[in-house]
Amino acid sequence: MSDASEHLTEEEEVIAPEPEDQSDDSSGDEAAGDTEMDFLRNLFSSSLGLGSADKVLDELTLEGVAEYIKSGKCENIICMVGAGISTSAGIPDFRSPGTGLYANLQKYKLPYPEAIFQIDYFKKHPEPFFALAKELYPGQFKPTLCHYFIKLLKDKGYLRRCYTQNIDTLERVAGLEGDDLIEAHGTFYTSHCVSFSCRQKYNLDWMRDKIFSEDIPRCDKCKSLVKPDIVFFGESLPVRFFTSMKMDFPRCDLLLIMGTSLQVQPFAGLVGRVSKSCPRLLINMEKAGQADPLFGLVGFGGGMDFDTDKAYRDVAHISTCDDGCLAFAELLGWKAELEELVKQEHAKIDSLAEQEKAGESEGAAAEGSAAPEQEKE
Repeated sequence: MSDASEHLTEEEEVIAPEPEDQSDDSSGDEAAGDTEMDFLRNLFSSSLGLGSADKVLDELTLEGVAEYIKSGKCENIICMVGAGISTSAGIPDFRSPGTGLYANLQKYKLPYPEAIFQIDYFKKHPEPFFALAKELYPGQFKPTLCHYFIKLLKDKGYLRRCYTQNIDTLERVAGLEGDDLIEAHGTFYTSHCVSFSCRQKYNLDWMRDKIFSEDIPRCDKCKSLVKPDIVFFGESLPVRFFTSMKMDFPRCDLLLIMGTSLQVQPFAGLVGRVSKSCPRLLINMEKAGQADPLFGLVGFGGGMDFDTDKAYRDVAHISTCDDGCLAFAELLGWKAELEELVKQEHAKIDSLAEQEKAGESEGAAAEGSAAPEQEKE
């Protein structure tokens, strides 16, 4: 299930984070308050002309960004990704007209499409969410070339962190680990009891068994509902999102943004947290994240600027995420390596799937052969 990213597109403020990642409510409030203060500092700094904005790209093209990486001056790359990096895996995004998830929820008879990710609605009517989860559950899809490009950045020592809006866990399947990821809108990787007095934790296999047996997942301890740790409307973003961005973005040498409309806050606002000199590359089917004209009038430059005379660091490569990453890899001299990585990893996934099928077939055959013998007895 891709991008709860896009399921939050209008009110991004949610995750059922793991207890160990979450402190008390005051910590979350302090983190959010820090974010507001940072916004004001950036606003006044820009308005007063404080801070430098050195140009580090020789040209505002994909080629220019590739040359910057090859120059040795780029050591810390942050990726910001959304539903667009998973659509070629067969996972729909949320808001594309006609094909997006919200356009195809009629069979669930919801009062409105977003209700399927509304926490209050879920607690009263969990059936639509779990029916949808069965259709889109992680483990049924392979990571895309774009996912493996991010893994290649990690392997080559460039990736500082990947901030994802997606809940499909494909970054993990591709080989990123917990410390490599900020799953801003949560994940199916873990689940928790919704009862505040319980909060029992469950793993991916437990939840998968419940969903595919068509049982509504309920806590083994208290019988309350169990919900995957994805962000619903009405829940809070994890504290780790706020604490990590304060450490990561000031150190960023290149911000790589892929497959997101940059419409959801506070995720979209991350583009303004890098230094004024940091190049920002967008690989997407359309331009996104461009500066609001009103902010431009007051000198706030956090938004993307691809086209004006003042543009000096933002690059838009308009294509699918897979095509853009393949072109980028070719310019970096990594194309053959990336294609081989995708081929090998997909072969491993196919092999594991065949083994699981064989095991299921053997189990079914064993049950079938045992039945006649029981009748004889």
